[in-house]
Amino acid sequence: MALLSRILKAELFKITSLNALSIVLKIAIGLVTSKVIAVFVGPLGMGLVGNLRNFLSAAESWGTLGFQHGIVKYVAEHKDDKEKVATVFSTAFWTITTVLILTCLFLFVFAESVNQWLFGSFNYVHIIQVLALALPWYVFSLVFVAVLNGLEQYQQVVKINMIGNVIGLVFSVYLITYYQTVGALTAVILTPAFLFVVSLIYLRKQLLITEYLSLRFFNLSILKSLSGYSLMFFISAVISPFVYLEIRNEMIVTLGHDSAGYWEAVNRVSTYYLMFVSTLAGVYFFPRLSLTKSIKETQHVFWSYYRWIWSLFTAGLFVIYFFREWIVALLFTPAFEPVNELFFWQLFGDAFKAASLILGYQFLAKKMTAHFLITETISILVMYFSSLYFMKEFQTEGVVMAYALTYVIYFTILVVVFRKVLFGRNLALPNP
Repeated sequence: MALLSRILKAELFKITSLNALSIVLKIAIGLVTSKVIAVFVGPLGMGLVGNLRNFLSAAESWGTLGFQHGIVKYVAEHKDDKEKVATVFSTAFWTITTVLILTCLFLFVFAESVNQWLFGSFNYVHIIQVLALALPWYVFSLVFVAVLNGLEQYQQVVKINMIGNVIGLVFSVYLITYYQTVGALTAVILTPAFLFVVSLIYLRKQLLITEYLSLRFFNLSILKSLSGYSLMFFISAVISPFVYLEIRNEMIVTLGHDSAGYWEAVNRVSTYYLMFVSTLAGVYFFPRLSLTKSIKETQHVFWSYYRWIWSLFTAGLFVIYFFREWIVALLFTPAFEPVNELFFWQLFGDAFKAASLILGYQFLAKKMTAHFLITETISILVMYFSSLYFMKEFQTEGVVMAYALTYVIYFTILVVVFRKVLFGRNLALPNP
């Protein structure tokens, strides 16, 4: 009973519980939206939605300049120093604003070219123009959430996501039901933008935003420090979605639109359960890694993650595999039955992806730029070329085989890099 009491009182348990509730809510919402998309747009439309999702991910990362983790790190380090927090916030905000103006103008002017790349012969130019108008609201919401995360307002961050998801559900179901593929594409763009209002409300409770955004706090040295994260995120958050886009376009040419839709379907399912570990790693473990000062402290964070989060996640993957046919039937329509054959390699890859998360965050927390760039470049190249090769040999299943291979190699490399931290002797394993 004493052990149970200690676990229930632990901060990690409290954050995990709230995060789990948020993820359950998001998965429930995902069940509804995925079913609606499957019914109203089918495999072809789901493939197009997947392309737009990848592009939005890259545009969001470009718009934020990859500053989020830098903001979390420096705000966490100086959360008790009002002026330093204001310096980080103001510098990031005004730099991002400048980049966003140029990015949105580019998207609006070259909407036809972007449409052709994303959708081929389908004409959704107006969707790209809507994206140009909605992108700033989404990007600023991410900046606000990063500041809250750095201030260790973990519960507020999770609540923002929960409220945004509920609003997004209502909006998405309405658009998809009445406007089919156009509605699904519009929902992908506008739903994240709703987070702006919610995150603004919560951030105002923590600090006076107008005062913190004064240009007098703009600092070039902080900008230089934040820029180190831009280079790292350019590889993982901008290049990587484009690679997935190219793989999906190659699938459309080689295997047809439906195959691209099947791959997007299994990716959607993967996204739902990966949210548990990815959200928790970003909200709770990344700030902890940013503040560690010794190998022992870092090992404490690593093994807390593996003992309490990754082990539970891996057990869940076995459950998902055995119920995969039921899951596909619930989430999609009979047209998506081939998705059942993709689960083994997808889940295998997800296990190694989840295992890699905490180690990858150490690169960001300690600003190990060279290590990050090398490992990310290797993983992206493995994913792209192995996908093209396995696609020819094993069709759609070959792409998920390439995904699994990529994360096995990636995790192996990270273990080699951090072997001394992971397996250092005379360091006791931590309690939760």
